[in-house]
Order: sequence, then structure tokens, then C-alpha cells
Amino acid sequence: MDRPLAAALEAEVDAYIAELAGQRGDDGRRLVVRNGYHQPRKVTTAAGSVEVRAPRVNDKRVDAATGERKRFSSAILPPWARKSPKISEVLPLLYLHGLSSGDFVPALEQFLGSSAGLSPATVTRLTGQWQADHKAFGERDLSATDYVYVWADGIHLRIRLSEAKSCVLVVMGVRADGTKELIAMADGYRESAESWADLLRDCARRGMRAPVLAVGDGALGFWKALAEVFPETRHQRCWVHKTANVLNVLPKSAQPSARKALQDIYNAEDREQALKAVAAFEKAYGAKWPKAVKKITDDVDELLAFYDFPAEHWVHLRTTNPIESTFATVRLRTKVTKGAGSAAAALAMVFKLVESAQARWRAVNAPHLVALVRAGARFERGRLVERPEAVAA
Repeated sequence: MDRPLAAALEAEVDAYIAELAGQRGDDGRRLVVRNGYHQPRKVTTAAGSVEVRAPRVNDKRVDAATGERKRFSSAILPPWARKSPKISEVLPLLYLHGLSSGDFVPALEQFLGSSAGLSPATVTRLTGQWQADHKAFGERDLSATDYVYVWADGIHLRIRLSEAKSCVLVVMGVRADGTKELIAMADGYRESAESWADLLRDCARRGMRAPVLAVGDGALGFWKALAEVFPETRHQRCWVHKTANVLNVLPKSAQPSARKALQDIYNAEDREQALKAVAAFEKAYGAKWPKAVKKITDDVDELLAFYDFPAEHWVHLRTTNPIESTFATVRLRTKVTKGAGSAAAALAMVFKLVESAQARWRAVNAPHLVALVRAGARFERGRLVERPEAVAA
């Protein structure tokens, strides 16, 4: 099989599976997994016909509206395609798969054919266009879009950023119609409140309205920045990060039972039951491991904020999984390679990969409730008790 195209298809499937890794059936098993490869087929490239064996996905999810099984469809090489994909779509994936920009020409010569005009100058022009796209994305007007929920995280990638401790600051959001969207992505310092404040101030300057709820890791300087730029936004700490932090201060022998006790908190049927589970956790572990318990009790309000929102949204609001799953494959694929190029080029390619993945992002459950959240509707035990007009009255 053609190696560059194979690498791109593998990266695309890995990203799809990582995005849906949290969805599991009643038996606890993942609903979306790898399932070998499709039968080989011929695809026409500029260099002639090549044989392709595309990765296969077993997607056991069922569309609630139609009752039909959901299916993965490659955006790079759809099932019906018999011609090679566009170079502009493949190159970012190849870069993140581990190829440095200096490897592009020899790697793609056979794929595209010598007549394709691929040269270092062509690659430079394309990466320049991606940088321009990323720059335009970072300068676009945000006043027409209302982000009701946002997730924030600092993603560490093995790419050449300007400083060794740099990371990619990422903010994703849920629009009032329930769809997810990348809001901002920039080079910065994960723990730096100033880096986050610069990013949030820039979003506010471009018209971004204060979100109702923000979800993030407790260690981020993001919270200090959020309080400065959008003080009315509520805070929700990520349970995945919190669980890892708690388990890190416990002996291995105590970790399995502690993990289950933490799950009893964030999977409780309502806030009242969650608080009972917090008390049970404190009673079980407080005497021997007070530091672990303190990590929960000190942040209990921020950890349980999601209970004040629609029950259908809880699974989305408990963690920063929308960011983590999107960047899981990116994190695995990026490598520091000789001639890896500038930070701007690397960030632009990460941006293009996320931009491509965004087309596959699912709306949140019960998307019609997002607008009610923005309008000030009140929810108790995850159920609507007051509509916006009642609140206004």
C-alpha cells in the first residue's frame, strides 16, 4: 500500500476512535474499536494506480432517531473514492504522523508523481497557507457566536514550540444550538495565568460573551484568568484530572477501591447523593490519607457544579474529554524531528488536523436545552423546573 496515504488513513481512524473512547455499552466495553482492514482496492494517483487497504472501524453505536447503526466514513478517502485525496488534506496528517517537513518531498513523490510539481517550494507555500489560515482563525469576529459551555486545557505536544515548557492552550465550546466548536488555540504556558489571560482577553476583545460554565483541570492558571476576564462564569473541575491527582497520593493497594469511591461521587443521581458519596469517601480514607481526601473536599463546589445543569449534559461537563480525545492522536503522533520546522508551522498543522476533526464532532445530548441554559432556566436534579420566562417573571 502507498505509505503516505496509509499513514494518513491510520491517523484519521485513530483520531476517530480516540474521540469516542468514552462511549461504552452496558457491558462496559467500548462501542467504537478498530476491526482490521477493508479489502484492498485500487486508487488512482498521479503516479498511477496503487493498492489501498483502508483501516476498518467497528462502530456499535445506534442512531436514536433512525435506529440504524452509525458508521465511520473516511474524509480522506471515502468508500466510493477511486482517486487520491488532496495534498492539502494529507500533509498535516503526515506531519503529525512523524514526518518532518524535509521528508515530504521524497515521501510523496511516488504518491503524487513527479509531474505533480511537488517541491520544497510547494511545501513551503502550503505550510504558509496553513499558517495564514491559523492566523485568520485567531483574528475572526466572535460576537455572532454564543458559547454557553467551554472546555480549556493545556496540551503538551512533542513539537518545537518557542520554549521547552510551552504547550498548546486550547479552548473548545458548545454553541447555543448544541454543536461543538474550536474557539481558540495558541502557544503558551500551561500553568501561566498570564498566558491564559492573554488568550481570554483576546477572545473577549473579539466579541466573545462570558460562558455559563467552564470546565478545566484544577492546576491551570486558567481559573485565575477566567475570574479576571469572565468573572460571572461558573467553574467545573475535570474529574479525570482530579481522579488522577487523588490516586497519585494513595498507595497502589488502595487505588482500585478509591477509584470506585470517586466514581460513586460523579456518577451519583443528583447533588445530594453525590455529597453523601463525598462523606463516605472522607470517612473511608480520611484517617490514613487526609491529603487525598482534602483534594476532594477543598474543591467540592467546583467538582459538583455540573449537577446544576441538564442531566443530559452531565456526561459532557464532568471532564475535559472533548479536548483530550481530540488531541489524543495528535499527542501520540507528534515527534521532535530534525528539521521539524518552526513553532508557527507546527501549530498551523495541528490546527489543520483539529479543523478536519471538527467536522466529525457530535453535538451534545439534548442540544435544545443549551439555549435554555443560556437564557437562565433552572434545573434541579438535572430536570428543568423553571423556563426562562418564569425566571424573568
